[in-house]
Amino acid sequence: MTNHSETTGSFENGDTPNAAKPGRVDAAPCESPGDEHQVTLRTPAELADALPYLLGYRPEDSIVLAALRDRDGRGRFGGRARLGIPANPDDWAGAAGQLVHGLVHGSEQRGARPEQMVAYLCQEPGPGETGRDVMERLRPLAQTLRVECGALDVPVVEALCISAGRFWSYCCDEEACCPAAGLPMGLPGTSVLAAAATYAGIQVRGSLRELRARMLPRQTAAVDGQAAALDAAATTLVSRILDADGRSEVARETLETAERVMRRLAEAPPVSGVPAEDLRDDQLLGDEEAAALILGLQDRTTRDRAAAWMEGDEAAAAMRLWRALARRCVVPYGEHAAAPLTLAGWVAWSTGDELEAREALAMALGADPDYLFARLLHQACNEGLDPESIRRCLREGRKADAHTEGRAKNDEGHGGAPVERGSAEPSSAELSSAAPSSAAPSSAELSSAAPSSAGQPGRRRRSRALAPAHGVRRRTRARTHEPSAGIVRPRTPSEGGRPGSTRPGRARPDASGTAATGRQGPLPEGTRTGERGTDGDSEGS
Repeated sequence: MTNHSETTGSFENGDTPNAAKPGRVDAAPCESPGDEHQVTLRTPAELADALPYLLGYRPEDSIVLAALRDRDGRGRFGGRARLGIPANPDDWAGAAGQLVHGLVHGSEQRGARPEQMVAYLCQEPGPGETGRDVMERLRPLAQTLRVECGALDVPVVEALCISAGRFWSYCCDEEACCPAAGLPMGLPGTSVLAAAATYAGIQVRGSLRELRARMLPRQTAAVDGQAAALDAAATTLVSRILDADGRSEVARETLETAERVMRRLAEAPPVSGVPAEDLRDDQLLGDEEAAALILGLQDRTTRDRAAAWMEGDEAAAAMRLWRALARRCVVPYGEHAAAPLTLAGWVAWSTGDELEAREALAMALGADPDYLFARLLHQACNEGLDPESIRRCLREGRKADAHTEGRAKNDEGHGGAPVERGSAEPSSAELSSAAPSSAAPSSAELSSAAPSSAGQPGRRRRSRALAPAHGVRRRTRARTHEPSAGIVRPRTPSEGGRPGSTRPGRARPDASGTAATGRQGPLPEGTRTGERGTDGDSEGS
């Protein structure tokens, strides 16, 4: 399966009377912090209309579960979990069990076990199909979900299929309210719930496909030019990065180039619409610049320094740059997108956009299931932890770097030897405070987990090796006509930093819902896992 799963939203974003009977549930997914504004959902139509507001986007080709629990005699929405519908029906039972057990057991660990469940199946018709055909084809999947929930004593009070602009209930067979032809969905934004959600500041970000499109490699005539630029940059940078002094110089050049491009992006005139914004950013970033940045960010110390651009005006420009770089990771450099995607996920999380953070981190894990930094951030975000602890580590690292730079300049000015700068990586105690200990890697994992990989156009290969004693790991990318072209993964701290600024430390929050195999299990209650993708590969921390 190439499934994708996540949950979004808070655990207490709805308050409703308990369902009067199976097939009906009253729910209010929109409320103010003081419970002053509530919307009651009593019918399948209202529940169908509520789905985008529960998730923050319109799900596609998805199984969605929304947990309900009792609070003061009223039902309340709990965690949500989403999983892509497997193409092969033989996989439905496994996917349903994975999703249900993940949501229920995860909720139990948080002390909020679901008492009821609402299930959604969302899929558009294929060639020659109608919405009703989709509903009938997915009926066994709906039944499997109900059986899995029932086995855990969590009844499904409503199961809906949404397809072709209509919805059907699997729990109600009354022709008067749930006809066999289905009922039309309301126009987006016209319901009472939509008005209440707008008032409460809840936004629907479009579809998941639209969000992902901003960070997927571009498919244009310029792909060959970007691939050639990446090949050329890899050829020239490999030998330099393998050398300690050269690695420091590459790190400095990478950060300086990134700052220069960020200033260019920030000064660009505004345009209207997301596609136009991304196109403008693509035009402002040259192929050679993009290639140098993509390869330079494969050095984890350089990447962690760049992660300090996480607040204020820096964050907006950095987010645009990381998205643009992810779009430039064309075949056969798809694996390298893990670094800019992880940085994009971190900036989004740091600035409060958990939806894009989860998606970017899931895509990073799709590009490289073993990318440790993405796994750590992913679980921290899924666990609902406060990113401030990570920001604090990065700020302290920048201060330490500024102090070290000052000492180095002072020593050099007096003819002394330059001061060697070390990595400002958080201690294991700091990492433990950022995420649950069950997901925290050992110190050995943090110091050595960085796979190497090699690939050719149209074919990818992976290999894993422990870091050598001197701390340098290699990751090469060979092409048939350039067997030596590759990407290097330095393991030791690199020198150089942002000109006129301080250096961020290495923040390694424990955040992962992703196993080393890349298979994503649904993580409940505000969690999402990465996708075991077909569009990416692997990298180290």
